[in-house]
Amino acid sequence: MSLQGSGSGAAEAYQSALLMEIRSRLDAAESLSSGFQIRLRDGEDLIQELQRNTTVFERRLSGADRLLLALQTQSSAQLDQLSSVESRLTDGLNSTTALQLRLSICEKQLEHLETENTGFGLRLNQTDDRLQELTDTNSGGLELKVAFSAGLTDSGSVGPFDKETTLIFSKVITNVGGAYNQTAGVFTAPVRGLYFFSFTAADYLKGYMGLYLYRNNQPIIFNLDLNNHGGYASTSNGVALQLEEGDAVCLSLPASYRLYDDSRNFSVFSGFLLFPL
Repeated sequence: MSLQGSGSGAAEAYQSALLMEIRSRLDAAESLSSGFQIRLRDGEDLIQELQRNTTVFERRLSGADRLLLALQTQSSAQLDQLSSVESRLTDGLNSTTALQLRLSICEKQLEHLETENTGFGLRLNQTDDRLQELTDTNSGGLELKVAFSAGLTDSGSVGPFDKETTLIFSKVITNVGGAYNQTAGVFTAPVRGLYFFSFTAADYLKGYMGLYLYRNNQPIIFNLDLNNHGGYASTSNGVALQLEEGDAVCLSLPASYRLYDDSRNFSVFSGFLLFPL
């Protein structure tokens, strides 16, 4: 009885110990499972965060791809522009070379023209000098105008005198150029040239009438008329004279001759420059 009771107690104790061990192991397993669940939740949270980060990265990557594509497109355009610029630069260099060649040719032509122009300048200076000489020679005809007419007197008879006397035609009708001196009765040539002189002389009494035309001290013309009937009579003449500058021309009344003039200008002395020489 006691042996049987003793064996039954040992079995219960063993079962109790085994149950406790199982429970302990079960508690440990549950604790381990709880830890796994916590770590699993942490892992799931991490996965969700990684998924969100991945979405962000994918968006940023997509934007970067688009930016890269835009940059590639821009780079391609810039490459095209660079190629165009290089082509234009090459054309410009070629054009510059051609221009340099043309410039060199032009410089040579310019040097040749300068040489020719130097010769032309010398010839032009010679021509100018010659033209100036001709202008100076012809200036009297081109610019200087000389002409005069003058009546003898308003007082009536002039002469007769005991000796030959220069006639003073004191009534100036015109005196362009101022070459006639009405005080002395003398015309003085202002330039070398060909001049024309004329005169008319009158008287109304019987006797001889006449006069000389002088160049300097040389008689050129002598006009003579005999008034043998009384009443008015006249004589006239004209001559072209080559004069040097300063030559003098005048009319002179011979001794014992006489003339007549009044306000009607019966006796007139005239002259003018035909052309310079």
